[in-house]
Amino acid sequence: MAPKQPNAGLSVGLNKGHIVTKKALAPRPSERKGKTSNFAPYEKRITELLKVGKDKRALKAAKRKLGTHKRAKKKREELSTVLRKTRCLSLSFVIQGCWRW
Repeated sequence: MAPKQPNAGLSVGLNKGHIVTKKALAPRPSERKGKTSNFAPYEKRITELLKVGKDKRALKAAKRKLGTHKRAKKKREELSTVLRKTRCLSLSFVIQGCWRW
């Protein structure tokens, strides 16, 4: 489809319509909104269960919130990888000597 031609001020034809100037709109909040870094309360609960070692209970909690077994397994894996990365990061922080009590 060809790009729309500007209105010519005529009442008939392809370019019919009143001639107007485009108004510059302020950005919508949804456009400004970035990705949030915090977790939802149910995700925090699942991470706590994973820290303790209750993988099956974490899967059950995720399944109850997300609805299907497949989604719950995916969420559990996602949160366990995040947990693993934070552990590695904190461990490397301690090993480098940056951590002081």
